[in-house]
Amino acid sequence: MDLKTLTYIAVFGSFGVYFAIAWWARAGTTSEFYAAGGGVGPLANGMAIGADWMSAASFISMAGLIAFLGYGGSVFLMGWTGGYVLLAMCLAPYLRKHGKFTVPEFIGDRYYSKAARIVAVGCLIIASLTYVIGQMKGVGVAFSRFLEVDYGLGLGIGMGVVWVYAVLGGMKGITYTQIAQYVVLIFAYTVPAVFISLHLTGNPIPQLGLGSTMADGSGIYLLDKLDLVVTDLGFKEYTTDKLGSGINMFAYTLSLMVGTAGLPHVIMRFFTVPSVKAARASAGYALVFIALLYTVAPAVGAMARLNLMSTIEPSPGQYLVYEERPQWFKDWENTGLLKFEDKNGDGKIQYTADKEKNEMVKIDRDIMVLANPAIANLPNWVIALVAAGGLAAALSTAAGLLLAISSSISHDLMKGVLTPNLSEKNELLSSRIIMTIAILVAGYLGLNPPGFAAGTVALAFGLAASSIFPALMMGIFSKKISGTAAVAGMCAGIGITMLYVFQHKGIMFIPGTAFLGDMEPNWFLGISPNAFGIVGAIINFSVAFLVCKITGPAPAEIQQLVENFRTPKGAGAAHSH
Repeated sequence: MDLKTLTYIAVFGSFGVYFAIAWWARAGTTSEFYAAGGGVGPLANGMAIGADWMSAASFISMAGLIAFLGYGGSVFLMGWTGGYVLLAMCLAPYLRKHGKFTVPEFIGDRYYSKAARIVAVGCLIIASLTYVIGQMKGVGVAFSRFLEVDYGLGLGIGMGVVWVYAVLGGMKGITYTQIAQYVVLIFAYTVPAVFISLHLTGNPIPQLGLGSTMADGSGIYLLDKLDLVVTDLGFKEYTTDKLGSGINMFAYTLSLMVGTAGLPHVIMRFFTVPSVKAARASAGYALVFIALLYTVAPAVGAMARLNLMSTIEPSPGQYLVYEERPQWFKDWENTGLLKFEDKNGDGKIQYTADKEKNEMVKIDRDIMVLANPAIANLPNWVIALVAAGGLAAALSTAAGLLLAISSSISHDLMKGVLTPNLSEKNELLSSRIIMTIAILVAGYLGLNPPGFAAGTVALAFGLAASSIFPALMMGIFSKKISGTAAVAGMCAGIGITMLYVFQHKGIMFIPGTAFLGDMEPNWFLGISPNAFGIVGAIINFSVAFLVCKITGPAPAEIQQLVENFRTPKGAGAAHSH
């Protein structure tokens, strides 16, 4: 069967499953729409968290970044995984014990302030919209290549799919859909990796294949071979290349870590389980499900880079003739994400670190995982499976983000502040209308991404790190922080981060487009805008504690409230809203 037919079967077959699940699990109440009625089991919730977590950034972009950044790409693995552990240990159980639907609602209660709730809504929308742009790009990239349609049309189809199961099912529908999406994406990620590892090293386990010798009998280790190939072309060693300076690597990792712990769409998942104990258990299960993909990613990235280099330069100094380029090369050229320019007129594809001589003028990092099976000459059914997996990853996270945006507006802004007498039926209707508008806005931004957010989701983590994470940490672990202090901290943190990003928007590191050597001397301590979230977080904490010193601590009843959800007593079933 040809690739196009197999791809249509894999992609639209999986969509059919998502639609069926959404119809079966459609939400009938606000409790089901926001938190799946609090009745999701820990194993199921752990799998849903895994899908929500492993966005297009994890499935499509991360291995592509590792493929080109080498050692520097480890910041994404360390930051995102470390952030999840931080969230699971320090935030999720306490937020679940408090027993409310949303992050802004917790912040509003803890800081006894509608202003704090409104500011939290603003921060959440800014971070979530920035993040959802990356998911929409992933949807467009996958559709445009595998369904052979225009990028815009592909994006439109993806928006329609998300609309059906997210608007209809709410958190209940999204939860069970994400379980199916996790199964699709983990098979789609690991099956090609097993094939490629077996072919290159003779070891079917990719994690072990990464540290194995080549299967060609040369006795050379895979990473040593990759180092030789890339340095021969003038690139830095794959195993030592850093993402800028050491301090930038450190700041980038921390920014991703604390930003991850502050992402509202993942935190919301812990409100869907019946108890604090179940929240802790689902956090453990989720870590296992996440590790299944994250431990494979370095192998996928390294092997993809080696396959690409070996195709374009089959032997040292002998480049591929452009007219003899393989079919996968032509397919990706048609999408505009891969571009060759014959600068010396010899008809060969010269790929080198020298910008003046490099004829591969565009290799979008986001194509590496999707193109890898075709580069490695894997069967068509594997390529079709990868297409379905990439779309599952992007759609699952997009749905979670859009729900976070819609619930923050309908539940926190409208019901919580502007129209407190809103009936449950009208709140549910408004949630669905707002989510529809959010999908349209996200689609527009995916089609016309603003320059400061193009090609990366790291910025979204920086925005969450500088605003939401400190407010949650202080709210749980500092009884005395007042509402005024929290508002001042959130505004200062996100304000300074956005100011820094916009000031440097033309020269920030954008994965897939910018060269790593373009480091600007006027960066603060050599920290790139994508890594600045940790500085914003430090400013947030500092301003909040300073204002608290000046204005005084929180009232005694609020300090008692914090004491109540901090203590283990009564940590069984938590109250639903």
